[in-house]
Amino acid sequence: MLKKLIKISVKIVQRYLPEPFIFAILLTFIAFIVAMFVCKQSPIEVMDNWGNGVWSLLAFSMQMALVLVCGSTLADAPVIKKYLHHLSKLPKTPVAAISMVSLISALSCWINWGFGLIVSVVFAKSVARELKNVDYRILIASAYSGFVVWHAGLSGSIPLAMATEGDALRETTMNTVQNAVDISQTILALPNIIIVLLVIISLVIVNSLMHPKDNIVVIDPKLIEEKEQPQDIITTPAQKLEHSKIITWLISFLGFSFIIYKLFIQGVSLDLNYVILLFLFFGIILHKTPINYVNSFSKAANGAAGILLQFPFYAGIMGIMIGETNSISLAGEISRVCISISNEHTFPLLSFISAGIINVFVPSGGGQWAVQAPIMMPAGADLGVNSAITSMAIAWGDAWTNLIQPFWAIPALAIAKLGAKDIMGYCFINLLVTGIIIAFGLFVWSFI
Repeated sequence: MLKKLIKISVKIVQRYLPEPFIFAILLTFIAFIVAMFVCKQSPIEVMDNWGNGVWSLLAFSMQMALVLVCGSTLADAPVIKKYLHHLSKLPKTPVAAISMVSLISALSCWINWGFGLIVSVVFAKSVARELKNVDYRILIASAYSGFVVWHAGLSGSIPLAMATEGDALRETTMNTVQNAVDISQTILALPNIIIVLLVIISLVIVNSLMHPKDNIVVIDPKLIEEKEQPQDIITTPAQKLEHSKIITWLISFLGFSFIIYKLFIQGVSLDLNYVILLFLFFGIILHKTPINYVNSFSKAANGAAGILLQFPFYAGIMGIMIGETNSISLAGEISRVCISISNEHTFPLLSFISAGIINVFVPSGGGQWAVQAPIMMPAGADLGVNSAITSMAIAWGDAWTNLIQPFWAIPALAIAKLGAKDIMGYCFINLLVTGIIIAFGLFVWSFI
């Protein structure tokens, strides 16, 4: 049964899923038309909302590009590649390789989504070099599948926003959450930990079962080959500076001093900016010389093209989703439909589903929170639902449909040198399995 479902899923995706940029354009048209009918907005009003949103995520798009490039460059450091090379020799069979990649992906994404998204794919490529009879498409799909747990993990933007005291929290939740909610009630709550563990176990099992016993797609060696950088001959003062380890150590000392001061002395939270800085300075110091880092960074920068191209379009879609006419927005209407059929115990489940739908159009954790929190948090409070559960339901929904939203797969695909249609058929199976687990877990959580 599973094999047949996988075959159908892969075939449909291969035939009908367009390139991610085309997918973003199609979503734009869908959101545009639906907003006109649902929100009773004129074409001019929808166009205005779209145009006003196009450049609203510039800072975030730069962060995403740097997460990809700095993370890839760090993973390209000789010492990291050496460690991954030794680790990749452990699995001796395709099933063991798929299981190991799935587990590492999920655990690392739970710790930090930016780190996990990059390291898991780099590790998967390293495994593919060692194990020639593993299906490369499923291996990369497994490396991406662990991303589904990120928003229930230590870098989840919604639970971290809930844990941050201040006016922003009160304003976003429409004054229904007056004080910060500690992560012990969200990320580290026992029900959430159980859901995470069940999801990880399911990914390991399902991904392993998806690997075929025969008809394995032979990988093109060019996809995983590593090109050795030629050694420079140092003859000029400028080249001596480019190869200076002293410069590397000095700038790294400055960077790490700043990070330590902010995080451990001033007590600032570890947000995405600090993760990028850690990637940046660990990468610089592990590449040993400035020119080595520049060369590796330049090579990795090609992978950021998809992010830079598509983010303005998704920002525009977000503008359509949250653009209001007579206090009616498309995202608001999707949320209100779920609210209208909810009670105390079904509300987290329906919040999860609505968040999953909205995430297809607004694939951003911060954007998701900005869109849904002002509607779902007050509604949950009126029904007597714990604010921690409501926020985690939104967080899980945001992460869940990333499995079929090719936008977040762009960094992984850029490193793997595959297309979205190569892995999304397998990710769809993960979507079905994890969706059942998460939905049931949230429903049970509402009784606790």
